[in-house]
Amino acid sequence: MRISTSQIYNANVTSLNNLQVQIANTTQQMATGQRILSPADDPVGAARASELIQSDSTNTQYTTNRTAAINTLSLADGVLDGVTSLLQDVHTTVVSASGLSDGNRKALALHIQSRLNDLLGMANSTDGAGSYLFSGAQGSVKPFVDTAGGVVYQGDDVQRKVQVASARQLSSTDSGADIFMRARNGNGTFQAAPDAANTGSGIISQGVVTDSSQYTGQSYTVVFTSATNYDIRDVPGGTTLASGAYVSGQAISYGGIQVEIKGTPSATDSFDISPSENMSVFDTLNNLVQLLNTPLAGATAAVVAANSQAMSDALGELGQGLNTVLGVRATIGSRLNELDSLQAMGDQLGLQFKATLSKIQDTDYNKAITDLTQQKLMLQAAQQSFAQVSKLSLFNFI
Repeated sequence: MRISTSQIYNANVTSLNNLQVQIANTTQQMATGQRILSPADDPVGAARASELIQSDSTNTQYTTNRTAAINTLSLADGVLDGVTSLLQDVHTTVVSASGLSDGNRKALALHIQSRLNDLLGMANSTDGAGSYLFSGAQGSVKPFVDTAGGVVYQGDDVQRKVQVASARQLSSTDSGADIFMRARNGNGTFQAAPDAANTGSGIISQGVVTDSSQYTGQSYTVVFTSATNYDIRDVPGGTTLASGAYVSGQAISYGGIQVEIKGTPSATDSFDISPSENMSVFDTLNNLVQLLNTPLAGATAAVVAANSQAMSDALGELGQGLNTVLGVRATIGSRLNELDSLQAMGDQLGLQFKATLSKIQDTDYNKAITDLTQQKLMLQAAQQSFAQVSKLSLFNFI
């Protein structure tokens, strides 16, 4: 078989070009640090690297979501910590009002009014980006507005959810209505209150549930048939269910609940016992301001007793409001703990993705240097052999 000169030249040029391409690829791998410059270099590795890059990108987004949720919840917990201190301060102020003159009581009323304004500001706190913390899903809506009829909630009851893991959504906000507008009055289960028409000086405690299996949520009325006797009647029927002799401070029990009445009730005075209802913390503070501004000097025993009863009830409502805030803070703490755990897992997962991706696509410099040296030797040998072959001619032997 005869080989033409053009064939020799073409074959050698192709071989030299291939070797130069190999050298160029190896040099580029070393320069970029990437072993796979195109899918053709390693189709299986390129596909696996693409999957890892997508997974790592998703994990990074979850990390961003978790960070945002941690920031929002931490801000909310900080605000509620301030609310906790505020309610404790108001509670202490109300307790200290006992036995003070009307002038001193008005001074305390000014202090509580100031704290009420502070509470409204806290309830309308934002996350620093313009979204309100306690407006539910309505982040752009100011949640609480002070109107002539009292503070009104304008948000909703929807919690903003954040995708913090592939199969986990977590609430990053809480409804302001649940925190500030739905504290249960009374003892949280039922409320005991004197009738507004009472003329005696009787005061009723908020009482306790002694047997939850017997208490059904029924409403009752304790009616004094005389200064020393009372009936317990059902509501709304008015049927007498029990009767007893009144002794100031002695427990009155019926239907799984127990209350105490102190003072000197008048005949026909009555005290209502009904299931607890939602009470706005703002209304509680506003009522305290009005109570402390009410003059007691020269007032009748009935007026003084009614004021004292209202102050006692307000203290109970403050306690219920404080319990509500502490309950929400407990859930926030639980969510923050979960986010910290997920964040640690996400960070570890991100390191694993990057380590695996590095093994697949990063350049092995030891191997690359060896390959480059070998390829240069092969190119040099090919160039020298081509130079020798290209000189062969019959004329050299004539």
